[in-house]
Amino acid sequence: LKCDAVVSEISAGPGTVNFTINRELLAKTVLQQVLKDGSEYGVKSELFSKVPRQKAVIEFSSPNIAKKFHIGHLRSTIVGNFIANLKVALGHEVTRINYLGDWGMQFGLLGVGFQRFGNKDKLKSSPLQHLFEVYVQINKAAEDENTKKLAKDFFRKLEEHDEQILSLWKQFRDFSIEEYIRIYKRLGVHFDEYSGESFYQEKSQEVLKMLKDKGLLQKTVKGTGIVDLSEKKDLSLFSTVMRSDGTSLYITRQFLVIPFRDLAAAIDRMNKHSCDTMIYVTDKSQSNHFQHLFQILKLMGYDWAERCQHVSFGLVQGMKTRRGEVIFLEDVLNEVRSRMLQNMASAKTTKEVEDPMETAEKVGLAALIIQDFRGLLSSDYQFSWDRALQSRGDTGVFLQYTHARLHSLQQMHGNEQLTDVNVACLQEPDAISVLQHLLRYDEVLYRSSQDLQPKHIVSYLLTLSHLAAAAHKTLPVKGSAPDLAQARLCLFQAARSVLANGMKLLGITPVTQM
Repeated sequence: LKCDAVVSEISAGPGTVNFTINRELLAKTVLQQVLKDGSEYGVKSELFSKVPRQKAVIEFSSPNIAKKFHIGHLRSTIVGNFIANLKVALGHEVTRINYLGDWGMQFGLLGVGFQRFGNKDKLKSSPLQHLFEVYVQINKAAEDENTKKLAKDFFRKLEEHDEQILSLWKQFRDFSIEEYIRIYKRLGVHFDEYSGESFYQEKSQEVLKMLKDKGLLQKTVKGTGIVDLSEKKDLSLFSTVMRSDGTSLYITRQFLVIPFRDLAAAIDRMNKHSCDTMIYVTDKSQSNHFQHLFQILKLMGYDWAERCQHVSFGLVQGMKTRRGEVIFLEDVLNEVRSRMLQNMASAKTTKEVEDPMETAEKVGLAALIIQDFRGLLSSDYQFSWDRALQSRGDTGVFLQYTHARLHSLQQMHGNEQLTDVNVACLQEPDAISVLQHLLRYDEVLYRSSQDLQPKHIVSYLLTLSHLAAAAHKTLPVKGSAPDLAQARLCLFQAARSVLANGMKLLGITPVTQM
């Protein structure tokens, strides 16, 4: 084996052959590439050259109007946002859909509740809170026969498009969406489309007709409508799609019921977006639901059902605010901000930041996201505020702190564009470790793009932060010879750039002061 421009040394050990890469070439190639590609570093790698650009529809978040925005919705929101960010970064065309729970018998109950306890001003100023309170109040009377009858009447009128009733329902929906948009903005999340179960009433009837026409709909002795999913057609596996009274089942996903409107929504989206892949992001308790949904679509003759995917995640236990159980997404955001403000105020290293509230929110969100993304998405985990908000160790706070430090290093030593820097002097082991790690970024992006798991990027960024922190200690910029100072500054700038890119993919906004 001969040495060449890339390999500077070769030696044989017991059962091994050891290569030493030309360090000058390593430093030059990596730093040039990172600074030239900027936010596209890693994405332009030849690893992705054979990957076809695709159209993807991603459905995530999907809360129910007038019900709690529980922690499962938060997971769905941040996981779906990550998948969308990653796909967009890799050059795919993505449509983000929020499929709201905005229809069904509970709106009959909510309507009656609003007529009894509702307040138009409160509905305008804090719709989510007010509708939830109304729903809780009317639920206490839900067993009362008169209330049941009124709720049924209200929902029937809603289905018949009674003007007054429909107008009230529209207010519930529109004000709720407005408030959701405001809260999602705090999370750094946006949607291209707010869809909902209400969109698919009429289309559900078309699906029913199709199932009948194709001979897929069978009736049980009790009159329930089912679709046989078994291979031998012996009903060893079937899916219930219709109640015995002929009404399309409202989603009771835990009982493995496939409502027509879920089938209608999938067909409609495919017709509208003609996408290459359709991804649903929900908790793992719904895995069977989606398996059945895709199987029925296939039986209906839709081959694209094979390109549908369910990305499932585990349950989070123990997330409570100081006031108790999490009811609204905003509770979590306010809690994380106030706890982070407290930590920042008591930390000795905290500099005066321009907008402490905003910084606390961004750092706190990073803490939530990293704690959530560290393991496999399908794993359940126990949430801990203390662990999430630690400034040392593998946390989102540590990532933000590293980014802010590297940013202020750049500010301190003149923020000019570094050109014609002689990086050949970066020979120290700590510098080489950072360079080698930067070189692996594209592989990590590739792994995450294959299995849609954020943990590869998380562990990469945490290692990068530890390596950069070690290099920051042993490779001073201040007091070094100008050439060496420039080269080191170039190394830290590259590390900060890749750290920021990775954080943004995860849905984290990097802070520049802390």
